[in-house]
Amino acid sequence: MSDPLQGSRHFAFLLVDKFSMFSLAAAIDVVRSANRTLGRDYYRWTTISADGEAVMASNGLPLKIDYSVADIPPADILFVCVGLSTEFPGKSKVLGALRNWGRRGGALGALSVGSHLLAEAGQLEGYRCTIHWENRAGFRERFPDIECTGNVYEIDRKRYTCAGGTTSIDLMLEILRSDFGQGLANEIANQFQHERIRGASDRQRVGPERDLTGKSEKLKKIVELMADKLDEPLSAVQLAKSAGLSVRQVERLFLRHLNMTPGRYYMRLRLERARELLRQTNMPILDVAISTGFTSHSYFAQSYRLQFGRPPSEERRTTY
Repeated sequence: MSDPLQGSRHFAFLLVDKFSMFSLAAAIDVVRSANRTLGRDYYRWTTISADGEAVMASNGLPLKIDYSVADIPPADILFVCVGLSTEFPGKSKVLGALRNWGRRGGALGALSVGSHLLAEAGQLEGYRCTIHWENRAGFRERFPDIECTGNVYEIDRKRYTCAGGTTSIDLMLEILRSDFGQGLANEIANQFQHERIRGASDRQRVGPERDLTGKSEKLKKIVELMADKLDEPLSAVQLAKSAGLSVRQVERLFLRHLNMTPGRYYMRLRLERARELLRQTNMPILDVAISTGFTSHSYFAQSYRLQFGRPPSEERRTTY
């Protein structure tokens, strides 16, 4: 735990074109508020870009930059903040800077989709990480040997990753807690009306899984098992057995809490994953079908159209 009367910490935020302004602001405002509560500038932060020029956020607002990647000052953690796209001007410079920082033993962090760049730079090999749920399927296909959880944030030695949005708050609050204790973290959370500080083991609210807040623990267990077995869907008997219930009890559980059958919910999860893969990767449609448990291309296409109102061939992602 740090002494508030001594020392300081410096965080550098490496921003790329169309980065998430909300993720960045959430992270910085936590430490800004901590400084206010501590009564001194214990935490400092600077902004970095590939060439030192202003960077446009995904909301269209430009942000002034302090340094280029060629002149990054000493920092306790270098965070990379990514939003809508992992392709942007100056990408090779950014990847080079991340590699150099990692080779020197520096701590690296990622907000939102930033984990993708850390992985491309070879800085997550042997580390646990997380990424925004919408990008997790594509990440796992691209980097199958990296453990990418569905949690809100992960801290694994010198790697700090979060799913962006409000999870940036939770990650920075955990850093505050480590530095100054739970009391300061709670006080800052209250400042932001942050109802509950989530821990690293808390899962992101993922797609249709967001409906499970406050639901039956056995229902959550079954849904988590479904989400882990999308490529080889489990039978109704296997799912029921995993929760110590009968098939009829599972059906009643789903109808009562989610207003749909287990089979329909499972199909929805599989099709949501298929849509993520179509949007985020260049996988052939047949491979996407197989990876989400469909053995027939025609059945996959028919199911996809019924769920989303368009065929898989029209789902390749465009940038919004």
